[in-house]
Amino acid sequence: MSIIRKQFEGQVPRWICGFPKVQKDWSSLEQTLQGHSDSVTSVSFSPNGSKLASGSDDNTVRVWNVATGQAEQTLEGHSNSVMSVAFSPDGSRLASGSDDNTVRVWNAATGQAEQTFKGHSYSVTSVAFSPDGSRLASGSDDETVQVWNVAMGQAEQTLKGHSDRVTSVAFSPDGSKLASGSDDGTVRVWNVATGQVEQMLEDHSNSVTSVAFSPDGSRLASGSDDNTVRVWNVATGQAEQTFKGHSCSVTSVAFSPDGSRLASGSDDETVRVWNVTTGQAEQTLKGHSYWVTSVAFSPDGSRLASGSYDDTVQVWNVAMRQAEQTLEGYSNWVTSVAFSPDGSRLASGSHDKTVRVWNVATGQAEQTLEGHSDRVTSVVFSPDGSKLTSGSDDNTVRVWNAATGQAERMLKGHSNRVTSVAFSPDESRLASGSDDDTVRVWNVATGQAEQTLEGHSNSVTSVAFSPDGSRLASGSDDDTVCVWNVATGQAEQTLEGHSDRVTSVAFLPDGSKLASGSDDGTVRVWNVATGQAEQTLEGHSNWVTNVAFAHRRITWITRNGSRILYLPLDYRPRVVITKGNILGIGALSGRVIILTFDFDIEKEMN
Repeated sequence: MSIIRKQFEGQVPRWICGFPKVQKDWSSLEQTLQGHSDSVTSVSFSPNGSKLASGSDDNTVRVWNVATGQAEQTLEGHSNSVMSVAFSPDGSRLASGSDDNTVRVWNAATGQAEQTFKGHSYSVTSVAFSPDGSRLASGSDDETVQVWNVAMGQAEQTLKGHSDRVTSVAFSPDGSKLASGSDDGTVRVWNVATGQVEQMLEDHSNSVTSVAFSPDGSRLASGSDDNTVRVWNVATGQAEQTFKGHSCSVTSVAFSPDGSRLASGSDDETVRVWNVTTGQAEQTLKGHSYWVTSVAFSPDGSRLASGSYDDTVQVWNVAMRQAEQTLEGYSNWVTSVAFSPDGSRLASGSHDKTVRVWNVATGQAEQTLEGHSDRVTSVVFSPDGSKLTSGSDDNTVRVWNAATGQAERMLKGHSNRVTSVAFSPDESRLASGSDDDTVRVWNVATGQAEQTLEGHSNSVTSVAFSPDGSRLASGSDDDTVCVWNVATGQAEQTLEGHSDRVTSVAFLPDGSKLASGSDDGTVRVWNVATGQAEQTLEGHSNWVTNVAFAHRRITWITRNGSRILYLPLDYRPRVVITKGNILGIGALSGRVIILTFDFDIEKEMN
């Protein structure tokens, strides 16, 4: 039993009778700071480590109390995204750079803006104080670096040389040098006194996203869109090490205060902590559900903060130097989930190109089905549960034997990604929708395409057979629903009314009505015989998908309009499915969660 479950086992509602599986070991995550309403772009510890600042696409800077995790201040004034934040060396000031082309200097005690520096002609991407706090450097999309006199509020120098946007700036510990990284793939090291380029470091094969000096100034680290971190010898300009391990762009790098470790954040949603001497990754910190944008060590090196596009700041305890944890589940987004007809198994598809089949009772993965060469977008069991089909971004549909996990057929014909699959009620046919704007109907026994249904003017997002198998409905990015006669392949009706893409379609059990969900936030219920919309159900605050909101801000499971269960960040869904009293969640974190409810117990208690 987990520590949390043991602590609160006496307070768990009796009507939750099936729990998700949890890992035996716990990660280094200490806190998740929530409050920003959009992506977190930058984080910075105060010099004494008691405060943490974060900048966000919500145009604000927040200052958090590290001990309590509470937001002490919200600094408002920028008219666009805040891209970078940095405390002054004495902690009295906080600087922020913004997409509004300005740099602001705030009084850290009062939260008041003391100065606004204007001079860049495009977004300010990065800010950094000099070690003595007298200067402030800013990098910009205008391809320049500006060095400001903080006391005067004047630009002392404009450093030109990069041929693309400047993404990051950092002063050397003695203040004599300034490093800048750029989308031109280079790192430049400038002499602060003269404004001249002393070195141009060229070795990355893509944009440089972040730069950081080691505490003794002898090394310079750079992260890049080429998925690597490089450590350079500042004296010679030679690359000493290349750290490989991230599977996507490295967005941020930071040395520990003693220089022995280097942290990197990445679009692969992880933070890695590297041993600078050996070049080995000591830790891989998993917890964010979207791109990691910024990392920063606390002054004592015991904590590491990370900001992310999932709108949160996470604070990790890295003092223990724990080994990397392996969390059971996927390494990437779960895109689709489906129960077997008897509810004993749950299938899930993922961006990692696999399909997994889970035992609902134990929470264990029984099978991992490999074969697709790109992301799996849709999974569904056949009505008798003997087969499982999956659609993929590799333009194919695969039919698997659900008992053995073997691929029985690969259906080729679509010229673009397959977005949705569905079995006919008698299991003889299989329908697939695609970004090639068509629906195909396949003979399951032969694997041949019997029909190609053309009529939509944009991607087909969802397909569903009527209960008797005579009709097939398809939803599309063209904002319409088409109802097709399966025997003839003719479109019987085109249902118009949604004002945005239709994401999901489903027939009622008697086949008389058809429901459609849309990115316009509504569900429409159509009379199949007349093609008329009988009801428009409004109330969703976001996109409606095949099962629930496909958005990371779902925080509660509700029943009859009442909140009954809070979902922590790692459990928040990309897709959800229900079967009776069982709830399956495919989470943005890569987890698949199965919960079982028994509300008869609740009735007995009342």
